[in-house]
Amino acid sequence: MRRLFGSVRARATVAATLVVAVVLVAAGTAVVLSLRANLIDRAGADAESAARKVAARLATGMSWDALDLPDDDDEPVQIVDGTGRVRAVSEDLESVSGTGTSGVRPSAGPAPAGGTLDDDAHLSSGEAVIDGDRGTYRWAAIEVKPRESEDDSDTGSGPDTGSGSGSGSDTGSSGGDSEAQAETDDDSDSDSDSGAGSEAEPGGDDDARTFTVFAGAPLDAADSAVRTALTVMLIGLPVLLAVVAAVTWAVTRRALRPVEGIRAELDAITGSRDLARRVPEPATHDEIAALARTTNATLAALQDAVDKQRRFVADASHELRSPIASLRTQLEVGAEHPEFLDLDGAVEDTVRLQHLAADLLLLARLDAGERPPDRPVRLADLVAREAAEHGLRARIEPERADGYEVRGSAPQLGRILGNLLDNARRHARTEVALALRQEGADAVVTVSDDGPGVPPAERDRVFERFVRLDDARTRDEGGAGLGLAIARDAAHRHGGSLVAGERPGGGAEFVLRVPLSG
Repeated sequence: MRRLFGSVRARATVAATLVVAVVLVAAGTAVVLSLRANLIDRAGADAESAARKVAARLATGMSWDALDLPDDDDEPVQIVDGTGRVRAVSEDLESVSGTGTSGVRPSAGPAPAGGTLDDDAHLSSGEAVIDGDRGTYRWAAIEVKPRESEDDSDTGSGPDTGSGSGSGSDTGSSGGDSEAQAETDDDSDSDSDSGAGSEAEPGGDDDARTFTVFAGAPLDAADSAVRTALTVMLIGLPVLLAVVAAVTWAVTRRALRPVEGIRAELDAITGSRDLARRVPEPATHDEIAALARTTNATLAALQDAVDKQRRFVADASHELRSPIASLRTQLEVGAEHPEFLDLDGAVEDTVRLQHLAADLLLLARLDAGERPPDRPVRLADLVAREAAEHGLRARIEPERADGYEVRGSAPQLGRILGNLLDNARRHARTEVALALRQEGADAVVTVSDDGPGVPPAERDRVFERFVRLDDARTRDEGGAGLGLAIARDAAHRHGGSLVAGERPGGGAEFVLRVPLSG
């Protein structure tokens, strides 16, 4: 499994497919629920319209026979009075649920005497069996309340009761009769004829003259539409996800093709160790093209570093070979002819080898990124000491109580000053000057001489390793060409800088800047 999803292409395809699947399932669920809710609301509106039509006729006092209830399977109707007795139902209605009253056989009771319609319709869902066919319906209930009149308190009786199916039988009913007797009469009438009722003069309880009209609208079409939508989604969702996965796989493969080219070229460079090669750069302006450009820039920097390292090794070998060969020659001559042994020359070559080895070791430590210790150093004391060792008098203006305190390594800062003074004495005609001053938050040390100076085009190159601008001078007089390189690297390690310039009046001037502490 880990190998299967090890590639970026596979993970991107799976992720995109899962995201689309979640979105589609959520959207599909919302659509289905919204569709069902809308269809149910529409069915409820249809049921309410049918119920209001019947209730409006009932409110006019129309008799049960004249109500003309709908006999369509799409609009079943049930009328119930306030006592819960069924007063009229649609033709062929065999059973009903969801209306609160399951009866479908009309009972006798007071005839409609007119009334007012309730403004609010009460909706519910249930089932009904019409002519043997069972279905789900949305029911709307509209209540018809009797009008208030002075006769409501009178006791009346009527010999006739209206029938919900159009046929009737005569039943005497008195407003003063007991409820048990009324139930007995109603049951007797219902058993004799399911569609019969009796007409009576308006009177009796308000509950018996309050009617609720239940009209239904079928939900089978809504259920069918929802099932169809679900079927389409269940079939279309896998197909759509397959298309999304295929497109994502193809697009990701095309997008990552340059990455494979970069990887293959880097692998070839690693195998051949040829740092002159470069990875292909796409003609696009996206992140992969930026990666290729950055990779090539890294390869160029690596090649430059390796070339410098090779030149350094070659130059160091050459610089070491010369004094070693000279020392060997002197020793061989001294062994054969002791009277010709130049002890001073041998010592000088040995000292030169010692200094060269120390310079190479310091450069190696600087290249390794060694940071100087964070200790307080009185730069004024270092300047005065180096000036005294080179037979000079330093100019320090103005004097500071802290002695121009900086943070870093006293030996490395002293090495910077010593290398600069050695370089100035080597090229000066008559004068070397050393000065220390403050500029802003920096301590500034200047070392100048009245020699030939450094040409502007060479003022950066002079800090490269093993570079000697005076090709005519001998090696013994010119040094190994490491002093200025060491000085600038050490200055950078202390957060400062070292630049070459021109002395006023002619000659060279080297300016060292080091941040003051505090």
